[in-house]
Amino acid sequence: METSVQEPKGKLGVLIVGLNGAVSTTFLAGTLAVRKGLAAPIGSLTQLATIRIGNRAENNFPLIKNFISIADLNDLVFSGWDIRDENCYESASYAKVLKESDLIKVKDELTKIHPMPGVFEQRFVVRLKGTYVKKGTNKFGLMEQLRLDIQNFKQENNLDRLVMIWCGSTEIFLPMNEIFNDIKSFEEGMRNNHPEISPSMLYTYAAIAEGVPYINGAPNLSAEIPALLKFAENQNVAIAGKDFKTGQTMIKTVIAPMLKARMLGLNGWFSTNILGNRDGEVLDDPSSFRTKEVSKLSVLNSILQPELYNDLYSKFYHKVRIDYYPPRGDNKEGWDNIDIFGWLGYQMELKINFLCRDSILAAPIVLDLILFMDLAQRSNLSGIQEWLSFYFKCPMHSENVVPEHDLFIQLMKLKNTLRKLKGELPITHLDSNGVDHLIENMENMF
Repeated sequence: METSVQEPKGKLGVLIVGLNGAVSTTFLAGTLAVRKGLAAPIGSLTQLATIRIGNRAENNFPLIKNFISIADLNDLVFSGWDIRDENCYESASYAKVLKESDLIKVKDELTKIHPMPGVFEQRFVVRLKGTYVKKGTNKFGLMEQLRLDIQNFKQENNLDRLVMIWCGSTEIFLPMNEIFNDIKSFEEGMRNNHPEISPSMLYTYAAIAEGVPYINGAPNLSAEIPALLKFAENQNVAIAGKDFKTGQTMIKTVIAPMLKARMLGLNGWFSTNILGNRDGEVLDDPSSFRTKEVSKLSVLNSILQPELYNDLYSKFYHKVRIDYYPPRGDNKEGWDNIDIFGWLGYQMELKINFLCRDSILAAPIVLDLILFMDLAQRSNLSGIQEWLSFYFKCPMHSENVVPEHDLFIQLMKLKNTLRKLKGELPITHLDSNGVDHLIENMENMF
């Protein structure tokens, strides 16, 4: 049975936290270029990917955007917050991700996109200086200013719907605190300026309070605290996160399943990166790096399940490093040394050198998440959107459920969710062994 999905009528407002960052401006410039027919949206599932419907014999592979009601790129209206007072063209030029010859084609549009003052507290991002920030007597007041920004943006632009996405810097590592347990304690904490309540939590609360789907693109502790999870469910708001899965971790979620599928053992996995943009500078601080490290380290244990495969995976050593190296800018380089063993315990090695562009990989993720989260909200899918785990290093998940990190299982889950929303049967890949597709036909009977 098809789930009731409201059509994407009217304009969709996109609110970006960290509007002037490299990821945000690369996403904006690219989306504007695609809208003008100047570029292709390479890397975007919502724009380029197909989805199989029915059994293989039907040979039915529509584009996702034609299969289900995805918002049109021409209906997106952009705004957001930053701690620097400059327009998005100036910021994109500073980031140096895209060539000036590409930026100039969308200069007029980028120049018109200017951030609202952001909420910033130095201790949460040690290496950045906030010069364009909101002032308030307490954190509750700052959150209310964010809510007013959301309301004004919606009204002034005659918007039908909104989505908010965190593309800001990685905050310091925070453990769980008792004030995060329920919404009453959290609200009292905001009023009392509790030191453990971060800016990203204020943005999350403001979004949920305004009925706006929220996406956490960084490894910060924010939307997944119990108080905000429950708040989102009560407000019937979709939330997703966390930490965009772009380069090295994407590789891990492909290679680790391969090792496990072939029952090859793992002795050690050493990963190191060099990165020279603002993200690299922020992560040069040990407290911010710790947040990123926890996110990156979570992948292998979940995939390899050492508790089930003691002989193969119980003793592997996993090390992750990120070094700030200004000459590289946004052009990140990741090296992986993987020590594995096979038949009779004989040793082998894998070496992977990924010279990638961090913001180029992240930009289509931002686009897809915005469009899919709008779809989720229009489909009345509240709370954690586990079906979007495909896009995250450390995907949010329900309590007492093991997170899924295998990239291809995540993709299957994403597409099966789309099929379910349209009342189509999920794809299980049962094979009929060439006998008139009997198994697939039996599957369609249930």
